[in-house]
This record gives sequence, C-alpha cells and structure tokens, in this order.
Amino acid sequence: MTSRLNPYIAFTDNARAAMEFYHGVFGGKLTIATFGEAGSPDASIADKVMHAMLETDDGYTLMASDTPPGMSRTYGDSITISLSGDDADRLRGYWDKLSAGGSISVPLEKQMWGDEFGQCKDGFGISWMVNIAAPSA
Repeated sequence: MTSRLNPYIAFTDNARAAMEFYHGVFGGKLTIATFGEAGSPDASIADKVMHAMLETDDGYTLMASDTPPGMSRTYGDSITISLSGDDADRLRGYWDKLSAGGSISVPLEKQMWGDEFGQCKDGFGISWMVNIAAPSA
C-alpha cells in the first residue's frame, strides 16, 4: 500500500475559483464536490466546495474546500507550497502563472547557491516557492 503527502487548503468561500485557477496553472484532472451534492440541508452552502482535488500529469495533488458557517478556518503558523526540479521551462511557466495577479517577495532569479529561486503569493493569498536546480557541471 502506498501513501502520499499533499497540501489541503481551507478557503473561506472561494475554493472553486482558486482550484479552477490552479487547474489552469498545472493542468490535470479537477474534481469538485459541493455541500449540496453531499446532502447538506443548509441551502446557503449548497454550492460551496465540500472537497476539491486536482491531480496533475506531473504527479502533484492539491486539495481544497470552503469553510462552512460555524466552522473555524484554522492554519498552522504558516505554510508555503514548494515546487522544485530541473525542468526549467515548466517551472518558469508555473511561476509566471502563480505570480500573475499576486505579489512577489523574491523574484525568480539565480541565487548564491546556484539555483534559480523565487517566492510569491498568488491572487488567493497562498504562498509558493519555486526552485529550479542549476544544471549539473
């Protein structure tokens, strides 16, 4: 049996828009289930996302949901999602899409350790780091 570790993001009420954005960034298969589809009797949350999952062709999995009324949206102290590898074109493409409409705290550029690295916050407030490994000598 296998296991995996993947981020699960709690949004207040914009999980659908965020997950559709990430689907546009990473491609793959996006599934979304609403509270209404799950049988919630609360009409005010019927169209809100109970669970969304994006599985990409690169093997990434990202999950999210909206937070229904009366439930607290809790986080740890901080979390940043990190993408790394040596496929520079692909990672730069992700960076361009994730940082568009957000804010960049560290521009994606060559760093003292030799890799290209950048850090941004996307338009949904989620922090991302991208590290492109330097070519082998």
